[in-house]
Amino acid sequence: MDEPRERHRTVRTAGAELAVFEYGVEPRAGEPSLVLLHGYPDDHRVFLPVIRQLAATHHIVTFDTRNAGRSRALEGAGFLLAELVEDVFAVLADVDTPGGVRLIGHDWGSIQGWAVVQDPRSDGAVLDYTSISGPDLRHFSHWLRGRLRTPRSAAQGLAQLLRSWYVGAFQLPVLPELLWRHVLTRRYEFAARRNVGSDPVRGLALYRANMFMAAKPPPRRRITVPVHVIVPLRDPFLSPHLVDGLEEWVERLTVTSVPGGHWWIASQPRVFAQLLDPALRADDGA
Repeated sequence: MDEPRERHRTVRTAGAELAVFEYGVEPRAGEPSLVLLHGYPDDHRVFLPVIRQLAATHHIVTFDTRNAGRSRALEGAGFLLAELVEDVFAVLADVDTPGGVRLIGHDWGSIQGWAVVQDPRSDGAVLDYTSISGPDLRHFSHWLRGRLRTPRSAAQGLAQLLRSWYVGAFQLPVLPELLWRHVLTRRYEFAARRNVGSDPVRGLALYRANMFMAAKPPPRRRITVPVHVIVPLRDPFLSPHLVDGLEEWVERLTVTSVPGGHWWIASQPRVFAQLLDPALRADDGA
C-alpha cells in the first residue's frame, strides 16, 4: 500500500502553534472530511495505519495537540480541556472542509471530541462523532459516583479506580517524569508496538490541569448528532461499562465492542477503517 501524501501547515492559536496534517483526496462539497484527534502519549502518527486505509477515498485532517509531536505550546499556555477545545475549533476554522466534518477521537482526543460536539460551535459543522477509549469527563464522574454509591455496582466502580491508578500517580512531582524516562516509555512501546516519538513528559500537564483540580470540564449538553462509541474489550485503562447511561443524553448512540486493547486503532486499522466507512467491507467481499 502506497504511503499517502502528507500536506503540512501550522495553525497558530492563543496558546499554541499546532502542526496540522492533511491526507487523501482534496476536500469537496458533499463529501465530509475525517478529523482525527489523538491521545496521550501519542501524536498524530498513531492514526497513520488507518489513514493508509482511507486516504484513497477520503479527505483526512489530523494534528498534534499542543503537548505533543511537532506542535508547540506557547509560553504561559494552559492545558485545560476548554483550551484544547479552542485548538480544535481553530484547526476546523483554518482547514477547508466544505462537506462538513466527521470527528473521530482516541484517548485524550476522545475526551476533547466529547467536549467539541457539546459546544454550540459544532452545530452544523460536525456531522457525527466516533469515540474510542476516552470518556466524557462529566459522564465519567457521574458514572463513577453512581457505581460507588450502590452496593450492587460498587465492584465496577472500584475496578475502574484501579484501572485509573496512573491518573493519581501523574499528580506527583518529579516521580512521573522519572518513570516515563526510565520505565514507562519501554512499557508503552511494548504495548503499543511502536516508538513513542513524542516526549510523554510534555503530556503530563493534561492530567495535572484537568484531574483533581478546581477546574471543571465544559458544561454537558444533550448531543443530537450520531455518536458511535467503539469499546475495545481488553482496554486496561477503561471499563467497558462506562457506556452505561450515555443513552440518557446522547440521542443517536451506537456502541460497538471490539476484541482489542487500548491501541486497537493501530493494531487493527482495516477493521477500524471499515467501522468508519462500511463501504470498505464490500471492497473486501464481505
